Amino acid sequence: MAVREVGVLAIGAGPANLALAVAIEESGSAELADGTLLLEQGPDIKWQRDLLMPWARSQVSFLKDLVTLRNPSSRFTFLNFLHEQGRLDEFVNLGTFHPFRWEFSDYLQWVATSLERVEIRYGARAAQVDPVVDADGSVSGWRVLLTDGDEIHCRDLVVGGGRDPRVPEVLSSLPDDRLIHSAQYRTRIARIPKDEPVRAVVVGGAQSAAEMFYALHENLPQSRVTMLVRSIGLQNYQTSKFVNELFFPSFVDEFYDGPAEVRAQLLDEMRFTNYAGLAPPFLDELYTMLYRQKALGPQRSEVRALTEVVGARIEDGEVVLELRDRMTGKTEPLRCDLVLLGTGYDPRKPALVRELAARLGIDEVTVSRAHRVELGDSARGAVYLQGVNEETHGIADSLISVLAHRSRDILTDLLARHAGTGSRSV
Repeated sequence: MAVREVGVLAIGAGPANLALAVAIEESGSAELADGTLLLEQGPDIKWQRDLLMPWARSQVSFLKDLVTLRNPSSRFTFLNFLHEQGRLDEFVNLGTFHPFRWEFSDYLQWVATSLERVEIRYGARAAQVDPVVDADGSVSGWRVLLTDGDEIHCRDLVVGGGRDPRVPEVLSSLPDDRLIHSAQYRTRIARIPKDEPVRAVVVGGAQSAAEMFYALHENLPQSRVTMLVRSIGLQNYQTSKFVNELFFPSFVDEFYDGPAEVRAQLLDEMRFTNYAGLAPPFLDELYTMLYRQKALGPQRSEVRALTEVVGARIEDGEVVLELRDRMTGKTEPLRCDLVLLGTGYDPRKPALVRELAARLGIDEVTVSRAHRVELGDSARGAVYLQGVNEETHGIADSLISVLAHRSRDILTDLLARHAGTGSRSV
């Protein structure tokens, strides 16, 4: 077992913590940058690793990369990545603001490789986080135990590993080999022989569910695929330019300062800007695919709207889903081999954060405008949460839209605390 001391430890090397790493490198504080370590559980960096289909696109403009909205002249911009890869002319010629997902993923790995001071450790997964408490009861830092037995001690901790996958209770009793969440899609599907005639059911009505539904036709060309949608049907994201102003970094200030009950109402009204819809071009492609099947055959796909799963079991080696038609109330069984979940992520704080809160004796985790968990004025060690603060910072908090400005906010708070002044970052 090895023990290491660092100043700032960031769990996860996805877009959020990479944006922070770049901000730290560009801060001019060599001490802070040299003392920062990112942990990445994978062997490399992939954005949405298991949904990197070759045709999948980002729904967010490339100008909302890790740095541009904070520092347009940074060498870490997406455009500079394209320039260094020799693809800038071709990308401009595509005439789009929405790069392929694999290309944005390649950009993230390029950023990671281009860091000069901040270190990334691959194949490292945090198993447990414990506070280091002084004699006066104040938190002075953190002790992070890795799954390989190593320990890392730090003063400041940044948790940016995302939320935990959500498995609906009604499906949770199904065996693991019959259930695939979108966070596992490509890895798990690759284990199934391509010529196997699988009867697959996709549960969910948003982008990840639709992408799996579409991809199955290529990944398992002998499969029959049914998509179950609880709502009236698949719908577009809200893409109004007026609504999109809710994703401006400046809106975070307004949202954070609003009453809790108003914030909750706004989040509910904003669902169709991100969680409950599909990108319009992809929705059109999906409908066209189903149209071709009906006209030319074979018709191996079906989208069933107003349908919910009310029961699930294994019977005679098959998965049996009990489906309820919301219009008629009628219940009927559907037999299949595999269930795929496009059901999103647990809205609660990640399990790692909840367990840490329990060790700190905190009943409810609250964060400052700078995304720092409130631990009291005496705490010298801080923990920052990235991408899981929608209830206080708005729906954009889980997206790449605000990464550049959020990294500035956290950096400002880090530097102020290290200087001993304290700050409410704005």
